[in-house]
Amino acid sequence: MPPLSGRRNSQWDRSPSGARILRTETRTHSFENGARRARAPPLISSLQSERTAHGGAGYIPKEQAESASVGVREATRKGYAILKSGGSAVDAVVEAVTILENNPNFNAGRGSVLNIKGEVEMDALVMDGCTLACGAVAAVKKVANPIQLARLVMDKTNHVCLAADGASQFARAMGIPEVPGESLITDYAIKRWQDNLLPDADPVQAQMGKMGTVGAVAVDVQGNVACATSTGGIINKMEGRVGDTPCVGCGAYADNQIGAVAPTGHGEAIMKVVLSRQILFHMEQGKSPEEASDLSLDYMQKRVSGLGGVVVVDPKGTWAARFSSQQMPWAAAQQEQLHYGVFLGENIIEPV
Repeated sequence: MPPLSGRRNSQWDRSPSGARILRTETRTHSFENGARRARAPPLISSLQSERTAHGGAGYIPKEQAESASVGVREATRKGYAILKSGGSAVDAVVEAVTILENNPNFNAGRGSVLNIKGEVEMDALVMDGCTLACGAVAAVKKVANPIQLARLVMDKTNHVCLAADGASQFARAMGIPEVPGESLITDYAIKRWQDNLLPDADPVQAQMGKMGTVGAVAVDVQGNVACATSTGGIINKMEGRVGDTPCVGCGAYADNQIGAVAPTGHGEAIMKVVLSRQILFHMEQGKSPEEASDLSLDYMQKRVSGLGGVVVVDPKGTWAARFSSQQMPWAAAQQEQLHYGVFLGENIIEPV
């Protein structure tokens, strides 16, 4: 991985819309790869194509990358509006992820990938850094917004995670309407599922071009941090497979004393290194969000051949969006400016 500091080789460009774009060839402690020190409360949302350890997997075609960027910017603006009005970090991240779940371009909620039986099974997690309260759901079906159900697990039960039929029973008890399973399935998801059932299917190729886990982190005006993540998992997974997303410390973590993390990537790799908590461990040792992210992503790649990405924020509002994969659509809103990008070294800035 490139060094965490060094001489900047960058220049300002203009996008067709007139937005400023800072393109860099090496990473430094300023804007590179979506990291910046700031003072005001930010909200960051991210998503990423599903990746495996094999070269080439996870490339997002241009048209899909553009639609993903538009979607994550919309979610970030909505979450930022909540923060500006004095809302909580938890409310902001849940709202941002709900918007992403409702967008069929993403592998969460409507648009989720299908398991081996051609069904949607979803995972989600939300965590409040003030109290360490958290709620998660795993392998849940026929729920339009798993992140909303995870929020209810956090607020209305003494448990952390409910799974499968138990999660569905709880949803009914809470008055969450059951939606037809077909309403969560897109034509694109069906095509990818069918392609991967073919005898000569390449499981690496099958993952390409599909948006992965969605997530958000935030810090509010009170200095409270929070995180939220949601996913449909991996294409043609075994029935009942649960990835990193609902696992506290793996699929997300938030602690007011350190910061908040929301990762994306291959769930099995993320679980093996407990990625989210590992990043916060490095921050406890004095590393910046950017440095901690790079150290942990590098470790995951070297130790278990896993690629991924993260968004991180500390209670002071210092944030980072880092990734070891080829691309990760991300956005961050802070001080009335919206930062976003898809490729390494890309940071486009425009008014919120």
